[in-house]
Amino acid sequence: MSQAGSASPLFAVVLAAGKGTRMKSNRAKVLHTLCGVPMVNYVIGAIRPLVPERLLVVVGHQADQVRAVLPEDAEPVLQPEQRGTGDAVRVALGAIPEEEGVLLVVNGDGPLISDRTLGELLERHRSVGVGATVLVAELPDPSGLGRVTEDAGVVRITEERDATEAERQNRLCNLGLYAFELPELRRAIEEISSDTGQGELYLTDVLEIIGRRSRAVTYRLKDLEEANLVNDRSQLARAEEILRRRILDAHMKEGVTVRDPVSTHIEASVEIGRDTVILPGTFLRGKTRIGSDCVIGPSTDLVDTVVEDGAVVEHSVGRGARVGPGATVGPYAYLRPGTVLEEGSKVGAFCEVKNTRVGARSKVPHLSYVGDAEIGEDANLGAGTITANYDGTKKHRTVIEDGAFTGVNTNLIAPVTIGEGAYLGAGSVVNKDIPPGKLAVGMPARVIRDAPGARSEDRPRAKTEG
Repeated sequence: MSQAGSASPLFAVVLAAGKGTRMKSNRAKVLHTLCGVPMVNYVIGAIRPLVPERLLVVVGHQADQVRAVLPEDAEPVLQPEQRGTGDAVRVALGAIPEEEGVLLVVNGDGPLISDRTLGELLERHRSVGVGATVLVAELPDPSGLGRVTEDAGVVRITEERDATEAERQNRLCNLGLYAFELPELRRAIEEISSDTGQGELYLTDVLEIIGRRSRAVTYRLKDLEEANLVNDRSQLARAEEILRRRILDAHMKEGVTVRDPVSTHIEASVEIGRDTVILPGTFLRGKTRIGSDCVIGPSTDLVDTVVEDGAVVEHSVGRGARVGPGATVGPYAYLRPGTVLEEGSKVGAFCEVKNTRVGARSKVPHLSYVGDAEIGEDANLGAGTITANYDGTKKHRTVIEDGAFTGVNTNLIAPVTIGEGAYLGAGSVVNKDIPPGKLAVGMPARVIRDAPGARSEDRPRAKTEG
C-alpha cells in the first residue's frame, strides 16, 4: 500500500455497462441525455481535470452505442456479461497492467458529480494512506441506495434490496465513487463472492475485505446536490433541471439576459454572446451559436443554428440555418437546413425557407415558401411567393437576382432565373427566365414592358421574346 502523501499514478474507470432496468427504456441508461449530453459524458468530464494516466469506461449493454458517444480520451473496455459492479471492475483491472497506483471508480449514472468532489475524494484517500476510500452522503431520502456503516477502519455497504428493515433506516448512503490502492483492490476482487441471490459480484464487498487488511474510510460529500444519481425517469428529470439551471446561471454571469429561466432550455453545447436577450419559452440546442446584442424568442426553437450579432428571431424554428448580422426572423418562420440569411435580410411571418441564400437587405416578408433558391441583394418577395422546386423526381434551383420584385401569390417554376431589377405582377406563374429590368405578368408570365424604375443599363441589348 502506498504511503500517505505519495503521488502514485492515478487511473480512472467509469462503470457504464448496465442496462438500467428502472429507466423502463430500450436505451442503455448512460445514453440518456441531459441538456443534450449523454449522461456518461458528464462523469467523464468531471474526471478529466484530475488528469489520470488512463480513463477507462466499462461498456456492456448496447456496447457499440455507448462507444459511439464516448470522447476520444475515454478507452472502452468490454464486460461481455453484466455480472455486477465487482465483475466490471475486475474487467477494467485486466486492462491496467500497472502494479502500483490509485484507481478512481465512478458510476456512470452520476452526472452531477464535480471535479472538485472527485479531487477532494482523491486527496482524502492519499492523505490518510488507506487501502480504500468511499464517497458517502447522509440523504433525506436514501431510497434505492446502499447503506453505509463504518467502524474502526472497516466500511460495510449493504445494498437496499439485501438490507434488513433496521439497516434501511440508516440514511448514510453509498454514492458509487471510490478510490482504491491497486494492489489492495486486485487481491480483494478475487475474494468476493457472487452468492447474493442475484448472481452478481458487488464491488461494495471489497471494502470490508480491504478494511480488515489496510483500512477503509469514508469521505462525506459537501454539496448534496451532486448526490442526485439517475436510476429512473423522475431522477433523470430532477438531474436535468439542476444542470439546466447551472447552464443558465453560467450564461447570465457572462452577460446574457434570460427573462424567464423556468421556461428557457439551453443545452450544454450552446454558445451565446453578451447583451443578448433570451425571452420565455425558448429552446437552444445542439451546436447553436448566438452572437451579441441579439433577441431570441419568445417561443423560439433553434437547433444547430448560427445567429450573428444584432439579429432578432421571434416565435420561430431554425434547423441548421445561419442568420446574419442584423437580420430578422419571424414571427412563425421556419428556417430549414442550408438556409443562410445575409446581413439585414428578413424572413417574416409564416414563411418557410430551405437550402436558400437570402442576400443582404432582401425580404421574404410573409406567407411564402422558398426552397433551393439564391436570392440576391435588395430583392423583395411578395406575400404568397412560392418556389416550385420539386418536379416529382428532382429538386431544381431558383435564382432571383439583385433588386428583383415579385408580386403577391407569385409561383416560380424551377429551374428559373428572375433577372436583376425584374418585376413580376401579382398572381404570375413564371416557367421561364425573366430578363433583367423587365415587367412580366400572367399565367404563364409574359414580359410586357420595362419594370417600374428600371434603369436603361438594366435593359437587355438583344431582343427578348415575351
